[in-house]
Amino acid sequence: MTEKGETVIALLGQPNSGKSTLFNALTGMKQHVGNWPGKTVEKKEGNFEHNGTHYLVADLPGTYSLSANSDEEMITRDYIASGKADVVCILADSSQLERSLYMLADYAGITVPCFLVLNMSDVAEEMGKRADAKGIEKKLGIPVVSFSAPDTKSYDKFYDALERAVRGKTAVDASGLFERYEKIDAYGTIKSLIPDNIIRGYSGAWLAAKAVEGDEPVIARIKAAVSDEDKKALDTAISSVDKGVVITGECKFGWIDELLSDTAQKGSSGVSLGRFDRLITHRIWGKPVVVLIVLLGLIASFIPALPLMGIGQLISNIPDPLSEALIGAGCPAFISALLCDVLIRSVSFIVQMLGFVFGVTLVFGMLEEIGVMARISYVFDNTMARFGLQGKSVMPFLISFGCTMGGAAGTRVIDNWGQKVLTIALAWAVPCGAAWAVIPMLSTVFFGAWMPVIIAVILIVMLLHMWLTAKIFGRSLVKAEDRYGMIMELPPYHRPKWGALLRYVFGRTKDTFLRALKVVLVVALAFWLLSYTSTGDITSSILYKVGHFIEPVTKLFGMGWQTFMAFIASSLGKEGALGVLSTIFTGSGTISVGSVVGGAAAENINELLVANVPKPEALALIFAMTFNMPCIVALAATYQETHSVKWTARIALYYTAVALILAGIAYRIGLLIW
Repeated sequence: MTEKGETVIALLGQPNSGKSTLFNALTGMKQHVGNWPGKTVEKKEGNFEHNGTHYLVADLPGTYSLSANSDEEMITRDYIASGKADVVCILADSSQLERSLYMLADYAGITVPCFLVLNMSDVAEEMGKRADAKGIEKKLGIPVVSFSAPDTKSYDKFYDALERAVRGKTAVDASGLFERYEKIDAYGTIKSLIPDNIIRGYSGAWLAAKAVEGDEPVIARIKAAVSDEDKKALDTAISSVDKGVVITGECKFGWIDELLSDTAQKGSSGVSLGRFDRLITHRIWGKPVVVLIVLLGLIASFIPALPLMGIGQLISNIPDPLSEALIGAGCPAFISALLCDVLIRSVSFIVQMLGFVFGVTLVFGMLEEIGVMARISYVFDNTMARFGLQGKSVMPFLISFGCTMGGAAGTRVIDNWGQKVLTIALAWAVPCGAAWAVIPMLSTVFFGAWMPVIIAVILIVMLLHMWLTAKIFGRSLVKAEDRYGMIMELPPYHRPKWGALLRYVFGRTKDTFLRALKVVLVVALAFWLLSYTSTGDITSSILYKVGHFIEPVTKLFGMGWQTFMAFIASSLGKEGALGVLSTIFTGSGTISVGSVVGGAAAENINELLVANVPKPEALALIFAMTFNMPCIVALAATYQETHSVKWTARIALYYTAVALILAGIAYRIGLLIW
């Protein structure tokens, strides 16, 4: 137990075994996420209480085994060996028990108390598969429960198994597996050379099996505890083994088959691919079909998003009449403007943005529940590997064409923290829906029929930008040994659990709203204060004075102070550039969130732009805006997903710098043309 008297549960299982669903259901919003010390792997912990007992839940990284092939596997092993966990909950996918129980077989021989959860039992039953939990429990000697993590009504069985495991300190009876190991020629010799208790929590049988597999960290620990003579004997025994991983793997699967021989009904094998799977995995048609699915998902996301967007729009109608009423009642203009232009318009802006994120999370969460997202990841795995990523990264990229905030939120399905951060960093290069609403319009205003050429160049620069960003950030975020694709089996299709999905979506939306509100309020307040004047004349504002002061520097990037301020405003929202330029060129008003979301542009904005901005400067502004930080809400979402101020700031500064460099290049090219 911890110093606080909490019982610590570690969740152990392969990817897609339902660990995250169980973790979220147990802990709700009482969870915190960070990184394991010195590792780019996400660490999730949470709390809950049951029958007067306080529990701390540690969601260990999803791995396929307990070997030493990755940071995730080493972290999992080290955590178990540390003795921090009072009990380990091993999850297995009931619909694919033979494969999923490999984790249990790899755990056998570890002395930390455990119990087994046969998750997704409802999916297995739909496939005609049934497991006799009591029969398996009798063979293993640990609590075993058939379970469905999204079904909150079935949690009494889970709690009962948990309490029995903690009370009885139950360990897996793996005598049958160890008998199979004994038939391996070198196993007995290696086991005899291993001193007792050299690694807390691991039995000699487990350590000997890992030594047979050539597990370097285990072998090093054994050698450090034995004499020089025994080291030579150990080296001789290990070197005599050929394909140790294959040999022990055969033992494990043989033991699993024996375990399930009279305790599981296999049902349909599910080996043959259905018509849709044959289409989506097709060498030629697979990728276009996946892109079409994601695009349809983006369109469908607007349906559940509309109510929230509508509420945000209604809130945006409040400031003007409220401001008049407050001033009429004698409220100081400064206080009225602070309340209406900053607070209420900020809330309106966030709620409208949040609507799309809510829709994206719901629709793509449903696709993940059904099993479609695993197939999308599979199809693009090889393509994403060129960026040092896995197939799961393609979905955030495609969603970012609609909303970068939604793309950042979509990275939650990526297990490796470094790959998650790199995915977000690359997704920022994808122009979002707001950019596509503004950039073509500006291109048409200034360049007429040449607008398609501008857009084509932007898309080419986007791809080069992503490639360069992957090179720069990939070195520190994704090490060479972690640049692997996914080892996966296509999961069976099944109906989504709407209750669990909606609980997750609403919880996620609430958390995003609170985080985004803090960021947006701070930035919006700063921008408003810089542009506020008691007379309404912007030439008297701090913003105007600062703009003129820094103009010699902004000219290096091809922008006068007016367009540079529009570039800065585009980091709050792309539409903001038009509102800011309108305010500056008309010489009145303040730059509030209202102007940033595009609601305050002058009716003659096109004429104002053409009259005041030369074409080379306009080209610089277009590229600066396109590749600037997507928006302030995307910044908040990035922090929410990465849990790192350092990396969020690093990505934001990097994009600001690259946008300015691209603007300078575009400006000089423009000077050569016009």
